[in-house]
Amino acid sequence: MADTDIETRDADPALPPGELVGEIERTRANLARTIDQIADRVSPANVAKRTADRAKERISQVDPLIAGAVALGVLSVTCYVVWRKLRK
Repeated sequence: MADTDIETRDADPALPPGELVGEIERTRANLARTIDQIADRVSPANVAKRTADRAKERISQVDPLIAGAVALGVLSVTCYVVWRKLRK
């Protein structure tokens, strides 16, 4: 079998069965939480939501002067295209 990087605690051979079962349950619960966190992190819906949130944040940080200049440029190009179509 392949070697693993997992650190294991030395099990006490004198560990009572009840404590051993408790340790197994704690380990199982920790593993379940880790799997849930990974599933949440890679869920397509959550990835899309995080991406949209980042995009909204970046857009809200745009300087209003730059946004105004871009809007004016788009409006100018649109007016020019409409004017040329009406002229023909």
